[in-house]
Amino acid sequence: MSTAPDIDLVDYDDAIDRYDPVLGIEVHVELGTATKMFDGAPNIFAAEPNTAITPTSLGLPGSLPVVNGKAVEYAIRIGLALNCSIAETCRFARKQYFYPDLTKNFQTSQYDEPIAFDGWVDVELEDGEIIRVEIERAHMEEDAGKNTHVGGATGRIHGATHSQVDYNRAGVPLVEIVTKPIPNTQGRAPEVAAAYVRTLRDIFRALDVSEARMERGNVRADINVSLRETAESPLGTRTETKNVNSFRSIERTVRFEISRQAGMLDAGEKIIQETRHFHEDTGGTSSGRPKSDAEDYRYFPEPDLVPVAPSREWVEEIRAGLPELPAARRRRLREEWGFSDLEMRDAINADALDLIEATVAAGASAQSARKWWMGELARIAKDRDTELPALEITPAQVAELQGLVDGKKINDKIAKQVLVKVLDGAGDPAAIVEAEGLAVVSDDSVLTGAVDQAIADNPDVVEKIRSGKVQAIGALIGPIMKATRGQADAGRVREIIMEKLGVTG
Repeated sequence: MSTAPDIDLVDYDDAIDRYDPVLGIEVHVELGTATKMFDGAPNIFAAEPNTAITPTSLGLPGSLPVVNGKAVEYAIRIGLALNCSIAETCRFARKQYFYPDLTKNFQTSQYDEPIAFDGWVDVELEDGEIIRVEIERAHMEEDAGKNTHVGGATGRIHGATHSQVDYNRAGVPLVEIVTKPIPNTQGRAPEVAAAYVRTLRDIFRALDVSEARMERGNVRADINVSLRETAESPLGTRTETKNVNSFRSIERTVRFEISRQAGMLDAGEKIIQETRHFHEDTGGTSSGRPKSDAEDYRYFPEPDLVPVAPSREWVEEIRAGLPELPAARRRRLREEWGFSDLEMRDAINADALDLIEATVAAGASAQSARKWWMGELARIAKDRDTELPALEITPAQVAELQGLVDGKKINDKIAKQVLVKVLDGAGDPAAIVEAEGLAVVSDDSVLTGAVDQAIADNPDVVEKIRSGKVQAIGALIGPIMKATRGQADAGRVREIIMEKLGVTG
């Protein structure tokens, strides 16, 4: 592990004023194939340790790899979605250094001949600004197993008494997407990094090549950060913070590294090219190992695998079958729904777009769907400390609830009560309204009695109304709603009051 003297962090804004940050991001996505990259072992999550394996997964003598055709197709789908060129022929290589979690002691990856290269993707920031990120390459490789370090306070190898290895993940298909240097981000570097990874995550899901669940490690980002004096200066020495797997952590990583590296440069220290680890508890990074260059891995062509040569016909067939990608879909939905840019960005940031779309498909208007998901349901999700999509309610139930409101079966106040009951597992909205007698009361014989009582109890209000202050009717509607447990049809109540008092308005 490399070391460096303790350095005072520079205030982030001060660091940005005096240095120009440059980013580079490597995103690994686990592909959702049925089997692993080079053997028939099942590609499953959370199996009992060391059960989803074959001799090839373990690199046992005599076992030979075979390329997973579906993984190749998924890699091409990703490359096309990122506007990459697809290689007419490419091959795998052995990437060699000490791998305690790959028993064959090398990783089967791609080096000088990736399957996809020279692409780009447009990234939209929260205020609508578009940043184009250029893609160097997207290549296929296999994942490593998982090490568990036991006996230490941090869960890392330093201080542990022993380590355990689960090889279930060894051989899981990966695509690694590597950007070219991302300049000109200035103070928005943390936001750009997180937005880029979010953009890729959304693309993976749209392509249906991965569940892309960051909390499971399906998508992991290695964040490279370097500083230079000006935008015209040569690139500085970079650090690579490994396996960052949440958008918030990506932002914190970039902010910390900019502040830390600025402190080192101010102190006259040299930045060390190294891998680093992000610490969720402190928001800082710590040194890992000196970063190897390509020649240190001693790449050479994998002798047990033939080159991959996707035909142009197959590539075009895959291109023709690509789904609508997230950016195009958002533009279409914004136009169809009539949302403002701010409304659309809020829905995207809340991870509510799919929920709103499904609610509209179930029969609700776009604005009413947005009202529920971005209003009451968002508030409940926050109160319950959960994500919006994790709430125990379906878009169809939300649309049904809105249908009851539109049909004047219930009012907004009752709808919110019904909503909570649905979330608590009481059933569908219509069934709850029926079982608990929550329907709006619009029967004149019932409402007239409540109106007569309110008029008798509030002569001063009645006088105001008769003198022309029709807005004072609200002071009578309140007691009537209370008397009917909020179930009175407020519109009909207003009509009855005006009829009885002989006023128009």
